[in-house]
Amino acid sequence: MGISSLKKEARLKRKRRVRKKMCGIQERPRLSVFRSARHIYAQIVMDTTGHTVASASTLDKEAREHPKFKSKVEAANFVGKLVAQRAIEKGISKVVFDRNGFSYHGRVQAIATGAREKGLNF
Repeated sequence: MGISSLKKEARLKRKRRVRKKMCGIQERPRLSVFRSARHIYAQIVMDTTGHTVASASTLDKEAREHPKFKSKVEAANFVGKLVAQRAIEKGISKVVFDRNGFSYHGRVQAIATGAREKGLNF
């Protein structure tokens, strides 16, 4: 077992522990964040039906057309604003934040900050 697989297993263990207590319902869907080495993804999930209501990532057209980001944290902030804007267009203003086993700092925190700036409450 390599070091990267041990890190992944530890993150998945944290993810399961957090998800036991959290569920995205109709009134407060779940804002789930995933980060890879190069990109960051955010989606708003309705767990009762299993549907994704809104999503955004650094691979989206708006993010690719944006002038070059200075850092990955700046790109994550933009993705947070983008997913919040799409959620508010669908009538969602309150969400539950799911950091998906990642530490709440850096890019994960930047998504939360960007979403709060655009008007999402969590």
